[in-house]
Amino acid sequence: MNGSVNYCLITPCRNEVEYAKRTLESVVRQSLLPTKWVIVDDGSTDGTSEILSEYAERYPFIEVHRRADRGVRQVGPGVIEAFYDGLSLVDLSHFEYLCKFDLDLEIGPRYFEKLIERMRENPRLGTCSGKPYYPDPKSGRLISEDCGNEMSVGMTKFYRVDCFLDIGGFVREVMWDGIDCHTCRMKGWLACSWDEPELRFLHLRAMGSSHKGILTGRKRHGFGQYYMGTGLMYMAASAVYRMSKPPLLIGGLSMLYGYLNSMLLGLKRYENKEFRQFLRSYQYRCLMVGKERATDELNKYIMSRHG
Repeated sequence: MNGSVNYCLITPCRNEVEYAKRTLESVVRQSLLPTKWVIVDDGSTDGTSEILSEYAERYPFIEVHRRADRGVRQVGPGVIEAFYDGLSLVDLSHFEYLCKFDLDLEIGPRYFEKLIERMRENPRLGTCSGKPYYPDPKSGRLISEDCGNEMSVGMTKFYRVDCFLDIGGFVREVMWDGIDCHTCRMKGWLACSWDEPELRFLHLRAMGSSHKGILTGRKRHGFGQYYMGTGLMYMAASAVYRMSKPPLLIGGLSMLYGYLNSMLLGLKRYENKEFRQFLRSYQYRCLMVGKERATDELNKYIMSRHG
């Protein structure tokens, strides 16, 4: 790749001793190394801190920032709070790209090089990622987490800094990693992910399973969809689709329960009415013509206005 590239990783983590070395090794072996990697140790008590210190001593671009132990892993708002602690140590004016990157991933050696290539090919591409796979605990077979092409995935959110600043960064709620991509499109940026050999990566812990198990994660996702502003019909369709994915049936039912329970309790929703209107319009179009076509139509509209 021609020309210098400045990109920064920010990694919130807690108690990742089982996965930390695999993640660290996959990053330090990248064909294009990050200029800076801030790892926010959110009160680890299992030996993660010692591993991070070892790598920070060996690699000058790694900086470890330690937070006090809060006694429990926190997802959603807690993760984003830790992310912003790390971001406070970074002057974004020095970087072209920024990535929120988890410490339970194993990426290929050209992962970031390929993402930057895609960014440079399309100046309206605001955020992107590869696709996560996780090893089946029984067979060892790799299983796709089946994330939509219209999203960059939450465990590795690669951003053009200009886009990140334009959307106002991440909200501090469970569905932060959905709100950001929809806000990108609302503001004229593209968001996507690709399932290609060099962009597939291992998610060493299945999505949504890091806090009290995967079914709790699915219920939390249902609340997040409610908070974001997703309509009931779209949520029902999504839950039915998820019933065909592991964990079969109960995963989708747990999502729907989380949504309906939040609705019955009258919990708060994301306050940005313009966003919720934009989201409902997009979701209605998805129900009418399918998500792939609806997203393609919207992306073409964005490119016609900003391309």
